[in-house]
Amino acid sequence: MATMSRAEEIEPAGYGALLEDIKSQVRTARVHAARKVNTELILLYWKIGKLIRARQNEEGWGTRVIARLADDLRTEFPGMRGLSQRNLVYMRTLATAYPDPIAQHPAAQLPWGHILVLLDRVPDPRVRDWYASQAAHHGWSRATLVHHITSDRHLRVGAAPNNFPTTLPAHESDLAHEILQDPYNLDFLGLDAGYSERELEDALIGRLTHFLTELGGGFSFVGRQYKLTVGNSDYYLDLLFFHLGLRRFVVFELKIGHAEPEHIGKLNFYVNAVDDLLRKPEHGDGTTIGILLAADRDDIVVEYALRGLDSPLAVSTYTTHRSLPADLRPALPTAADLADAIRDVRHPHNPPPPIPGPATDS
Repeated sequence: MATMSRAEEIEPAGYGALLEDIKSQVRTARVHAARKVNTELILLYWKIGKLIRARQNEEGWGTRVIARLADDLRTEFPGMRGLSQRNLVYMRTLATAYPDPIAQHPAAQLPWGHILVLLDRVPDPRVRDWYASQAAHHGWSRATLVHHITSDRHLRVGAAPNNFPTTLPAHESDLAHEILQDPYNLDFLGLDAGYSERELEDALIGRLTHFLTELGGGFSFVGRQYKLTVGNSDYYLDLLFFHLGLRRFVVFELKIGHAEPEHIGKLNFYVNAVDDLLRKPEHGDGTTIGILLAADRDDIVVEYALRGLDSPLAVSTYTTHRSLPADLRPALPTAADLADAIRDVRHPHNPPPPIPGPATDS
């Protein structure tokens, strides 16, 4: 009697689920192992930097000693990367910036290249920890980290006027503030003066990857000019997103001029319609959030317009390079600069753009 081949064997009940569970466990273990290896490497670099810093302070040694130390270490460990003179100097800088063990800080969860960016560009320890925490939590690439630091994201998050504290539970209000910015940096659009709302919308969709980078992690694009039928009329939302972390739809209404009370009323209407027509509470969806994105606003007018509304709404502004005074434009990055800075977000197979300042050894 012929025996069945492995392919011909009848799969026992539940085998497929078991296989998927094991594969998931293996993938998770690999990720955890990679993170642990990275953390141990950063801890090693911190310890080396601490030793160098302590001995230089005691003996008064100069940089020539670090050059010799780099040569001797690479001779002893020929297969180990990261022992160049420049990297040893950065290790000393790391130990200076973090006098307490680095493992206690979010930077320990980041790759070495990210840490170099933080050391070069963010002198304030509290701000540096904020960017490190955000980069670790959202998985920012190095170029994305540079972009957010350059645009002062830490000053813009949660700054727009809103009614979140009165319309959302306390813990959800805090989370919603994290997705909100003021102003949104749309310099990458390169719009000419006198652009229309449709041109602004077209530019945002044409550079959707850039816009998602500016919005931050968790946003999933649903559609533009999204059609909603209410009663006997059709209405069209400028931009509709779904935030995976908050599990809420987020409606963006675009205005190229001043934010007016009637704009907020219209946004409130859209949010209520999305809640009734698209939201699925049985799947865990929360109430929809509305964000009016305008070129300018009067905070007192906004406060009155938001008062008494039950929907979570916010009014934020945006900046574009060409809307700034001519004497300031040369000091700011161009659309091409920002496009280069986030190229690895759009094309992850390409190497990241060079970071100004000393580089690591290969």
